[in-house]
Amino acid sequence: MLNDPPMPREFPTLEDFLNWAADYFAQNELYYGHGTDNPWDEAVMLALYVLQLPAENDRAVLATPLNKQQQQQLFVLAQRRVQERIPIPYLTGEAWFAGERYYVNSQVLIPRSPLAEIIAEHFQPWLGDVQPKRILDLCTGSGCLAIYCAKQFPDCIVDAVDISPAALQVARQNVALHNCVEQVNVLASDLFTAVQGRQYDIIISNPPYVDAAEMAALPLEYQHEPVLALASGNDGLDLTRQILRQASQYLTKDGLLIVEVGSSWMTLEEQYPQIAFTWLEFASGGEGVFLLTADYLRSLQL
Repeated sequence: MLNDPPMPREFPTLEDFLNWAADYFAQNELYYGHGTDNPWDEAVMLALYVLQLPAENDRAVLATPLNKQQQQQLFVLAQRRVQERIPIPYLTGEAWFAGERYYVNSQVLIPRSPLAEIIAEHFQPWLGDVQPKRILDLCTGSGCLAIYCAKQFPDCIVDAVDISPAALQVARQNVALHNCVEQVNVLASDLFTAVQGRQYDIIISNPPYVDAAEMAALPLEYQHEPVLALASGNDGLDLTRQILRQASQYLTKDGLLIVEVGSSWMTLEEQYPQIAFTWLEFASGGEGVFLLTADYLRSLQL
């Protein structure tokens, strides 16, 4: 049963709204995981959108006065978040990734990958002295990983591929938004089909990896995301198996394959006991990301 408090007479300041919304969200036991993990941050996400504030602010911003239009817009969005269980990025049309805004809609997964951390670290220590000339982002979705790679390696060309025409449209919008049109190629491709003959210093991917049992039990919030971006067969690894079989053909001699498989990582290890996966650790949280070198992949002959 929803606990839907009446709108206060007014939210004079940003702090007034945040206090009310955080309490409202907490009372209704929302499911988090699309950029936040608590009611306060969820309310902040709405405020960033309505007031068009930067992600980083000091406490002085809490005293920001709200006009009547802003108050009403915030209230309506908060109500929809509770009543329809729509993740905030789909309500606002924007998501934050690595401290920057990205356009999103319900045709793409909401950006939240821990891969941002290893990209920010320039794939060290695994990349060593290699200066990547070409990077491939498989299953690019919104394009956030490809764009972030391009910004970290300004002399590198990035191919961003996806099978979904709707996702590719979103990715192209984000490439233009982030001024990466000259550096990021957005391509329609079923994994490697559109990049035959090319080789990459890095292949990075956040493919679908949710198994059938988990798909059947998804919280309402996750049911708003595209099934194509989540489900990958009965065990969640259909696409990952294809990537493992094919990736070595598309890697340079010193290339790296980095793939996020999330909670399916134990199943992956059980299916491939012969592979010594390197599982990456993240200071900011996240699990289920493996790294394999091109030489090692070729030696496996999968």
